[in-house]
Amino acid sequence: LFGVGSAFATPVLSLLGVPGMAAVVGPLPALFPGSAAGAWSYSRRGKIDWAVTRHALVGAFPAAIVGAIASRWVGGPVLLALSGLVLLVVGLRIVRPGRAVAPAVAQARRTSATFVMAAAAGVGLAAGLLANGGGFLLVPLFLLALGLDMNEAAGTSLVVAMALTVPTLVTHTLLGDVDWLIAGLFAVGMIPGALAGSRLAHQLPTARLRNAFGVLLIGFAVWFLARQAIALAR
Repeated sequence: LFGVGSAFATPVLSLLGVPGMAAVVGPLPALFPGSAAGAWSYSRRGKIDWAVTRHALVGAFPAAIVGAIASRWVGGPVLLALSGLVLLVVGLRIVRPGRAVAPAVAQARRTSATFVMAAAAGVGLAAGLLANGGGFLLVPLFLLALGLDMNEAAGTSLVVAMALTVPTLVTHTLLGDVDWLIAGLFAVGMIPGALAGSRLAHQLPTARLRNAFGVLLIGFAVWFLARQAIALAR
């Protein structure tokens, strides 16, 4: 629905009792088929910007490998807190985006390979570090900086997230971080959920969808960060 399911997955698994690094990496194998299912639905409706996709992958792909390797030194508890903090910042940015990007500026950014690759590199680093496809950052990037509408931003982010899963998953697998039982169970629910969400997105007004996206991120992030703070204080 919003193209950011992977960002919610880690906090949810943590709340269900899955330990730190396992909660961070557990949803990763399911992200490829789940993102592919959602991307396919958006593609059929012409809601993917393929030029932006290509440029984003050039910048994000190598950065995702670097981020995945760096996660070994950061540690599970810190990564869980970072997951919640990122959700909060992104949600606030969506609800209160500040000055709107002029259409001419957005168009120039979309057609600038350098801009898209540089921005996507930062997203790729976070995707590797937090073991997901980066959809929680790609959607705001495409929506606010590049001027795509909500459905285009979600659809394009799903394609990029699907591709970024490959280097991130390979790296974390080689590091021994993946719990395949958790990954399999998560995939069972993610694939039909991605299909249902992408179909629902096309039936809702774009403005309302954007506001719902931001409010959902903020509420969930505040709740999760409060729980993390209490746990760390014990």
